[in-house]
Amino acid sequence: MARHTGPVLVDTNVIIECWRVGAWKALAGGYALETVGACFVETQTGFQRRRPEEQIYSKVLTATLKAVHPVEVVDFAKAVTRDPEIGFLDAGEQALWAHAVSRQDTWVLCGPDKASLRIGIRLGLKDRLVLLERLLRDAGFQPRIDLKMAYTQKWLEQTLAELAQREGK
Repeated sequence: MARHTGPVLVDTNVIIECWRVGAWKALAGGYALETVGACFVETQTGFQRRRPEEQIYSKVLTATLKAVHPVEVVDFAKAVTRDPEIGFLDAGEQALWAHAVSRQDTWVLCGPDKASLRIGIRLGLKDRLVLLERLLRDAGFQPRIDLKMAYTQKWLEQTLAELAQREGK
């Protein structure tokens, strides 16, 4: 698959992992990163549990994201109509999927949560699910600190195969 040139929707976990491994600047410089308000808010919680180098500064995040989208109740309603299990996701992932399925352009979604990946499979959007390792590799960046397993391409391929089999897809 060629390098994606359209919008990349990122969840809270991806943002946190990028900051942990020092890859945010490379990711934001290589892609048009977008998220939703709920994910942005989630990145600002938990400061007391993060080391200083892992702090996610809202001014930097705001300046480097192409967009932070609001998600309205009607967006949630439409998304849950497409797949009721969206309603069982964490708040940020729920909002991200509600936003994603309302779009008409060619986006990809980057997030390692299995329940979120399962939604992508159920909606027939498996080909739009990408992981951080691949995005960073395609952007020409190799972190000095290893990514956690759930952000690697090998993990994604295994997990998608497993989940697709369970879903009969």
